[in-house]
Amino acid sequence: MTYILAIDQGTTSTRAILFDDQMQVAGTAQQEFEQHFPQAGWVEHDPEDLWNTTVDTCRQVIGELDITAADIAGIGITNQRETTVVWDRETGKSIHNAIVWQDRRTTSICEALREAGHEPMISHKTGLLLDPYFSGTKVSWILDQVPGSRERAANGELLFGTVDSFLIWRLTGGAAHVTDATNAARTLMYDIRQGEWSAEICELLNVPMAMLPEVKDSAADFGVTQADILGGEVPILGVAGDQQAATIGQACFEPGMMKSTYGTGCFALLNTGDAPVASKNRMLTTIAYQLDGKPTYALEGSIFIAGAAVQWLRDGMGMIDNAAQTGELAPNADPGQDVLLVPAFTGLGAPYWEPDSRGAVFGITRNTGPAEVARAALQSVGYQTRDLWEAMRADWEGDTHVTLRVDGGMSASDWTMQSLSDLLGAAVDRPVMQETTALGAAWLAGMRAGIYPDQAGFAETWALDREFKPQLDAEAREVAYARWKRAVQAVIGV
Repeated sequence: MTYILAIDQGTTSTRAILFDDQMQVAGTAQQEFEQHFPQAGWVEHDPEDLWNTTVDTCRQVIGELDITAADIAGIGITNQRETTVVWDRETGKSIHNAIVWQDRRTTSICEALREAGHEPMISHKTGLLLDPYFSGTKVSWILDQVPGSRERAANGELLFGTVDSFLIWRLTGGAAHVTDATNAARTLMYDIRQGEWSAEICELLNVPMAMLPEVKDSAADFGVTQADILGGEVPILGVAGDQQAATIGQACFEPGMMKSTYGTGCFALLNTGDAPVASKNRMLTTIAYQLDGKPTYALEGSIFIAGAAVQWLRDGMGMIDNAAQTGELAPNADPGQDVLLVPAFTGLGAPYWEPDSRGAVFGITRNTGPAEVARAALQSVGYQTRDLWEAMRADWEGDTHVTLRVDGGMSASDWTMQSLSDLLGAAVDRPVMQETTALGAAWLAGMRAGIYPDQAGFAETWALDREFKPQLDAEAREVAYARWKRAVQAVIGV
């Protein structure tokens, strides 16, 4: 048996998953690590935690299956995107904690660039908005704050990378300073149209280009692990940011195919083909994947609160004991009550981008109880997805028929997925394989290694668990959505 090792380095934990030669999960190991919050709005990781949990989980899953490095044809890496590490070229040690994608400390840098009129140029080149979310301003902040680091960076002594780059550097013993196009596209410094780092943007951010990694295809030769790490040398053959890896894992290879991942938040990507689509509705334009030197582009929308709304019901309100209870409560809600929850607990994401908005519940009566609020929490996911759906379809001038494939923890709830289909007025497809993110990274590596099929063959292996079709009539759907939009405007106006 030949295996592919997928490393899934996430925001709160690291997982190592071994896939067999039939692309089935053979073993998995997972470790959580500490989150650091130095100030309000600041989120950091210790890069050593990212490294140690990666090595430990890889060794654990290899040991549990009683195999050796010789049985592994390649490694695929998928990672939390935008999280930023700056490290010493000689020692491999970071000069500051990793600044996580959720971190908001560079808001003032973004505002200054916006006020100076740079956002149109940056958005055109990168497809992104000027927001602390992305890596570029994080790098600039680190170089501002760590004494002597700008001079050291200009001299080539310091390196920048997203988490994939940092892990590859360590895995290869410093032999490879590389990333893939999907991760580069999230840095605010990569020109997704030209396929190269933007000297103009790097100069604006005062980030020396000597720090930047080489950008490769998502399936490429990224280097070989040092033998002492996994007990033998293993080639690293696939890399993609987590949301792009899920898009690949869902086999969304044709324009008009869209995946939506429901976890703490929700990330939706719509494949738009071989040309970048500039959004008029504050979606992000990004690279879905790059193979054989050819990028495939996508529109992306982010919802900040999806599963986190259920966590709020459990931990904040004490209405439920576990997340699964919402699926039991929602069907029993009073159909005569139209309770709406706008979960703007940390502001509103796409397409609104209103960071100062806060959540609200509308339509409560004396009879409103946990069942009605649970239903509203689950429906809020559908309403927010509809917002993204409408914005993306307005931006994209291709076929208006969009295929939606779903994954993530909330996709396991039949009630939630049926509600989503009802509110979209479209079919929602849930796959048999729920490990879509890790599978995407594994397929990239396995395809590169020659043991997994090509795109067309991989797409044929995608298997449907259940298709949800809309059961709500069109008029009721549009009345409900209009009410949602009024509620959102009320929250924005507060």
